[in-house]
Amino acid sequence: MKRYESWGRYPKAKHAAIMPIFWRCELPRFDICERSVLPFGQGRSYGDSCLNDGGVLIDTSPLRRFMAFDEERGILRCEAGVTLADILELVVPRGWFPSVTPGTRYVSVGGAIANDVHGKNHHRAGTFGCHVRQFELLTSTGERLLCSPTQNSELFQATIGGLGLTGLILWAEVQLKPISSPLIRMEHIRFVALEEFLELSALSDKDYEYTVAWVDCLARGEKVGRGIFIRGNHAEPERQMSARAKKPRTARLPFDAPAFFLNRLTVKAFNTAYYYAQIQKRVQKVVHYETFFYPLDAVQGWNRLYGKRGFLQYQCVVPHDDGDGAMRDVLARIARSGLAAFLAVLKTIGAVPSPGMLSFPRPGVTLAVDFPYQGARTLQLLEELDEIVLARGGAVYPAKDARMSAKCFQTFFPRWREFIRFIDPQFSSSFWRRVAIPLNGDK
Repeated sequence: MKRYESWGRYPKAKHAAIMPIFWRCELPRFDICERSVLPFGQGRSYGDSCLNDGGVLIDTSPLRRFMAFDEERGILRCEAGVTLADILELVVPRGWFPSVTPGTRYVSVGGAIANDVHGKNHHRAGTFGCHVRQFELLTSTGERLLCSPTQNSELFQATIGGLGLTGLILWAEVQLKPISSPLIRMEHIRFVALEEFLELSALSDKDYEYTVAWVDCLARGEKVGRGIFIRGNHAEPERQMSARAKKPRTARLPFDAPAFFLNRLTVKAFNTAYYYAQIQKRVQKVVHYETFFYPLDAVQGWNRLYGKRGFLQYQCVVPHDDGDGAMRDVLARIARSGLAAFLAVLKTIGAVPSPGMLSFPRPGVTLAVDFPYQGARTLQLLEELDEIVLARGGAVYPAKDARMSAKCFQTFFPRWREFIRFIDPQFSSSFWRRVAIPLNGDK
């Protein structure tokens, strides 16, 4: 049975109704709903941007059909509920790959557009929205609008990164990228501090399409920012895949872990063991693309590791000109907090502009880290991190957020007032009602 909750499982929400969409030609009337509506795909947003507490969710997952595929040019048209996993199964054997992919292949195309997701190759390819050619948008009045960079262009820009608030995406057409094999030539490099990470990023971005790092958020003192740098390129064809390059097996977590399972001691032990597990400074491998891009997908339902209370993922970006100092402050504050900080990812974001009005990526250094929800302590820490990011001219990612203030959001995303003009009056979300409230002095 499908659960209509966010991936972080916090906050909780009670929806008045679930409205599934099965066919593009048989669509319900949203304007006659007594409550607000919001599209819901696979529920891979971490916070409340995919929730509509007290309102109606439009389940788009049944819209999962391919419509057209130009194998010569790599142009794919599909319904909004199609997942990246569906696309990969179709196109990889034919020599194509998504131009941009986040860290899970279970996100829907509609969700990828609404959150303008990014991946390990932002410095080369920008966001998912950069590769969307066109889509059809259904408004609450029943109007169906074709949106592209040249047709309804402002609505196109508002919908990319628009958090599902401008209407319902029915289908989309995206540009894929050619590949020569399903393998990735990957290199792991152990680094001792944040400065070395930044040096590796600057050097690797020139020769490697994909770069990212795992970072130990609990390290302190001279060890602040230590971790494992990961970089890779699509491999050339090989006659036979090695055992390490085979498609990884998957497992399922069948239960919620007890609340004490992930605590500061267990996470610190894991981080230390993971950091020192790589004896050599550099290790090179050839791996299957699923191993490289989607390691967490190997454990279905891994979010249950955090227990019934769930978790919050915090993802921020700070500008390059003060990236070292700002990120050092963020990491030091997390280390001092006494809270467990698990699954932390560090990356630099490039200068490729997104077409979306509310898109999160901007040039700088980004950190994404998971915190088991422990009530006021967790919320207080994240507010303190907000203040650091705010003071340094950065931003926090709405798709990962469950608690940022209206003041912070409106500062992080100054185009929000321009965006309001394109919100469908029948569409709303728990996130938007929280962050778009008027502040003192606003008219």
